[in-house]
Amino acid sequence: MSKAIIGKKIGMTQVFAEDGRVIPVTVVEAGPNVVVQKKTTETDGYNAYVVAFEKKTKNVTKPIKGIFDKAKVEPMKVLKEVDLDGDLEVGSVVKADIFKEKDMVDVSGTTKGHGFSGVIKRWNQHRLKMTHGTGPVHREVGSMSANSSPSRVFKNKHMPGQYGNEKVTIQNLEIVKVDADRNILMIKGNVPGAKGAILTIRQSVKAR
Repeated sequence: MSKAIIGKKIGMTQVFAEDGRVIPVTVVEAGPNVVVQKKTTETDGYNAYVVAFEKKTKNVTKPIKGIFDKAKVEPMKVLKEVDLDGDLEVGSVVKADIFKEKDMVDVSGTTKGHGFSGVIKRWNQHRLKMTHGTGPVHREVGSMSANSSPSRVFKNKHMPGQYGNEKVTIQNLEIVKVDADRNILMIKGNVPGAKGAILTIRQSVKAR
């Protein structure tokens, strides 16, 4: 059984379990998603649904507007392809109540971008000694490799560079609470992205 929904990260809080434990949760506005296109094996070679999330009233390009006009749906900001069970028609609405408490999900999103960062911030490396003639390279990457052999820097060595702003999926997160009336999911732990980030929540593929 496949379940998925597009949502927006609201922030983090905590809830109390019945036994008194404090559980940190991420609050996600999950849906409502509107089905705007139905892909089938006959026409596209595979089965999937294209869903839209969060209304948008301006700056809609003509090609994107054409998709919504064909589906007779108001333009929205986010369009994503998801795998959903059931025979949904164009115009159907997917809400947060497709999930229930204690479901295990995989959450995908784009992490916070930190720009060009050094090795201490990017890879959590230690700085060099502050004394005994080390300066002025206290925060540099350190030894690259030997001059004679291999006479090059090995691939995948931790170096300065772009940090963050990449797609990440965190697997096996538990849904602590579902508020169907407000389309809210409370997911145990943290998920990728800053507040307002767009997330894809799918049924876990490696549920424990």
